[in-house]
Amino acid sequence: MNSIIEAETRSVVEAELAGLSDDYQRLGVLGLAAAIERRVENSDQRDIIYLLADRRGMAIAGNLAAWPPTIEPGGGWVELELIRTDTEKPVPVSAASLQLQGSERLLVGRDASAQKLFDNALIQSAVWALLGALGLSIATGWLLTRLIFSRISDISRTADTIVSNDLTRRVPIRGTGDELDQLSLTLNEMLDRISDLIDNLKMTTTSLSHDLRSPLTRLRSQLETLTEGSGDIEERERMMLRALEEVDRLLEIFNNLTEIARAEARLSRDDFDDVDLVSLVNDCVDLYAPVAAEQGIELTATGSAPPVAGHRHLLMQALSNLLENALRFAPEASSIVVSLRDYGEYIELAVSDEGCGLPDDFLGEALRPFTTANRSRTDGGTGLGLALVLAVARLHNGDVKLSNTNPGLRATVNLRTA
Repeated sequence: MNSIIEAETRSVVEAELAGLSDDYQRLGVLGLAAAIERRVENSDQRDIIYLLADRRGMAIAGNLAAWPPTIEPGGGWVELELIRTDTEKPVPVSAASLQLQGSERLLVGRDASAQKLFDNALIQSAVWALLGALGLSIATGWLLTRLIFSRISDISRTADTIVSNDLTRRVPIRGTGDELDQLSLTLNEMLDRISDLIDNLKMTTTSLSHDLRSPLTRLRSQLETLTEGSGDIEERERMMLRALEEVDRLLEIFNNLTEIARAEARLSRDDFDDVDLVSLVNDCVDLYAPVAAEQGIELTATGSAPPVAGHRHLLMQALSNLLENALRFAPEASSIVVSLRDYGEYIELAVSDEGCGLPDDFLGEALRPFTTANRSRTDGGTGLGLALVLAVARLHNGDVKLSNTNPGLRATVNLRTA
């Protein structure tokens, strides 16, 4: 702003000098003096300075008493302090001069008081602005500190409550959408996941002790009978077959638990490879096609999807579990469809059958370990198949959804691609 005022002052003074110089060329000294007097009398701008002086510096016309001794005529732009004849007060002046052909001197300037006042006002404004900014910064810092410490206190109190074995508590969400709210949401998701894992562990421990007690008891009884040597050979062979079935059932339970544990442990991404899902689905369908044909079931694969980063063995195991469930409960002369769909952010892998489905109120519980709906649907199962599917999906940052299609059940595994 200061440079703008200075440039405007220079342009006004230079224009006045040019105009008065033309008057001198046309009208001479007397005409120039008359023009200056008219300007002094008629000018609305009281800050304009005019002086026409003779060779000795004595005033001929204008509103200055005499030629300033410090100014060399024609010496260019100068800054000085002069006494105005109309106010008798010293004023700062920015001026320029000319040496006329008859040895007269012409000085045109502008009162710089307004510029000085502007400078002072600018300095005062800057000081007040800095003081205001400092005060605002202190107040804002204090408020932000209070806010941050308040949010941190919420997290700390929630953590203390959880340490005291209350896993139902969650970090409050204030709905501001800021980074602290995002942190609270992430912590709550983590707490939900931990709570689910602990609930699953408790249920798994309880169910495992119950499910293992019966087959182990039967196995022990059968082995005792075999060691006694009682019964005919055929009966002993039947008992040996039943004992082997119990061993196979126990091995199936432990194998499923091992696979679930591997998936729940979140294998390192270093163990992931690019998995061709189309090839994986086709391999799995080819593997179970003979079993489906024996039951009079049509097993088909549809759709396509790009490769994803994943664990091929666990994905194959998850799809196998879904197909075994579908084959177990699909009626004769029905169909089972394995489909792939690419939705960009995630890939959908689904298995649909035409069986009896699940009770609607049981769809959410069916994914828990050792959970079965009824004997008609789960006869011969361990209650771990769908739990393994969910664990594999979570390993791949996905989820599992079960839905009744009337008739039948549709099991959908969503695998995130990023």
